[in-house]
Amino acid sequence: MKKMNNYFTNNMSTLKFKTNIKCNNCVAKVSQYLDESYKIKEWSVDLEDPDRVLTVTGEEISGEYIKETVMKAGYKAEEII
Repeated sequence: MKKMNNYFTNNMSTLKFKTNIKCNNCVAKVSQYLDESYKIKEWSVDLEDPDRVLTVTGEEISGEYIKETVMKAGYKAEEII
């Protein structure tokens, strides 16, 4: 939770995506885009999972927002529901 004006906000959510991010160089490329988003607080890619699962935690994030952000880096992301 992020503390704001002496109140805790609980607008955090965690989403998971199947991606085509295949290696550490790919992670480095997409990190530029994920890191610059003020909405995204934490993210990781499991390169050992066959689906290369991207896990994103942030405030007021949507599946569409994350897909668009990953697409800017040249990769695909499909939300796992």
